[in-house]
Amino acid sequence: MTQSVLPKVKLTDIARAAGVSISAVSMALREKPGLPAETRQRIISIADGLGYRRKTTIEAGRPVVKLRTLGLVVKSDPDLPPQANPFYSYIIAGIEEICRRKRINLLYAAMPVDEHNLPFELPSLLTEKTADGLLLVGAFVNRALSDILKKTTLPLVLVDAYSEFSDYDSVVSDNLASARQAVLHLIEHGHRHIGIIGGAPDAYPSILERVRGYEQAIRDHKLTFYYIDCDFDRLSAYRAATAAFKKFPQLTAIFGCNDELTLGAMSAAYDLGKQIPEDVSFVGFDDIEEAASAKPPLTTMRVDKRGMGRIAVQLLSDRIEYPTSTPITAALHARLVERGSVDNPKDTK
Repeated sequence: MTQSVLPKVKLTDIARAAGVSISAVSMALREKPGLPAETRQRIISIADGLGYRRKTTIEAGRPVVKLRTLGLVVKSDPDLPPQANPFYSYIIAGIEEICRRKRINLLYAAMPVDEHNLPFELPSLLTEKTADGLLLVGAFVNRALSDILKKTTLPLVLVDAYSEFSDYDSVVSDNLASARQAVLHLIEHGHRHIGIIGGAPDAYPSILERVRGYEQAIRDHKLTFYYIDCDFDRLSAYRAATAAFKKFPQLTAIFGCNDELTLGAMSAAYDLGKQIPEDVSFVGFDDIEEAASAKPPLTTMRVDKRGMGRIAVQLLSDRIEYPTSTPITAALHARLVERGSVDNPKDTK
């Protein structure tokens, strides 16, 4: 009994079935840029359905594209260089580590941002094709910036950065779940009047996620919300906490949206004659260097900042090699570091 041999599927057959040109079919099957994602996927699905055997990268004789030059753009707050930022300096160190190990050239630029982390000046690294791909650290990508970035056609990964759109790879900390864990730590120690400092309605998206984590823990245990809004600096936190302790004398604990704000609130507590943690307990977020040397040492959520940088480089490398793959968001859960700023409230001892 002879076995029938299926006829070889040609590009013209796929083009006819998909209602597109042969060049469009070739672009889709060879993973060339220039086609809408929906069209590309439809062509590939039709080709697979017809039994077309796509050539692998090696079979096609096309070398795999590699990340050789990386462009690193880091937000720059007014009067503070990015390397001095207690959070982003570690992310930058993680990026540099992988670039050294993999012999990737690293180009660097600072991007000034306003109080809402929106850029008001764009470095040439964002608009010129001097790198194979970009990492954008700490800024918010609004529609205007997104339109500019799309014109460059460079692969882009956001690192502790957010966009109004969802078509970018990104690396963030798991802010909601980690903040919830921080507040639960206070609840498990018997605290029932827990405030949050730093969660203004117009705060950065990562901070708003931490507020949601606080709210989730408080709501689940049917406790009262205590919001202590302030600008995002230590002096503002000091002033806001001073007012909050006077307005809400029942407060026995505060969760800070980051360590800077928490340390400011701790200073306010001391100046009001309160003892830490006997009178009021504190939990921060990020684990900056000062957290461990505070008096008492601050219990906080440790974010793997170097890890965020390392993962970002890997995501960018993958995006360059596989340009049509689905966007990925890598969320790193923070780890609770227990030190000396949390105790049971006096009335439960």
